[in-house]
Amino acid sequence: MLTSILTLLAILSASIHIRAEYRGPQQHIYIFKPLTMVFILLIAILGQATLPFYKYMIITGLVFSLAGDVFLMLPSDRFVAGLVAFLIAHLFYIAAFVSEISALTWWPLVPVVIYGIVVYTILAPSLGKLKLPVLAYIVVITIMAWLAWERWSQTGQSGALLASVGAVLFVISDTILALNRFRGAFKPARALNLTTYFAAQWLIA
Repeated sequence: MLTSILTLLAILSASIHIRAEYRGPQQHIYIFKPLTMVFILLIAILGQATLPFYKYMIITGLVFSLAGDVFLMLPSDRFVAGLVAFLIAHLFYIAAFVSEISALTWWPLVPVVIYGIVVYTILAPSLGKLKLPVLAYIVVITIMAWLAWERWSQTGQSGALLASVGAVLFVISDTILALNRFRGAFKPARALNLTTYFAAQWLIA
């Protein structure tokens, strides 16, 4: 029941935030972007997990994601700080997913690697000094998505399936954000980026 309430609050908060991205006021972005993540974080804190370690890693990842959100929404450009915060978040997600994996199969890694190469190839001409940080981030997030799938394929848990879908949505969200920032802004980008991002975090939580 409480999870349902927090989910509805997260949806409401995210909706206000997305509206503010297009129509303002700016204060709503500063309030409702982190507030949405606080609601999602509470879902993870109050949820049940077979392994306490898994739960703690997911919670820590969400905390670093919240920090990344704050960096990216500041008026001054804190993109690198935000990138680092989210990279660390993905490392904690990786630690969570791998804790329930007994063995690795390599073939599912092939499509995510190809996807990462294609995205980096598209972005690279516009990255300048950010080529290495962005490459590192792409490597980490693709590994995170691969391990989320591995966990679901091995455990068959419904929660693992949700986290796996969330990992894929995270990749999609960050792809939209990167294309919008480095290859040219397009109007639906923020709505698409934020919708997939909040959905990803909710599914992982």
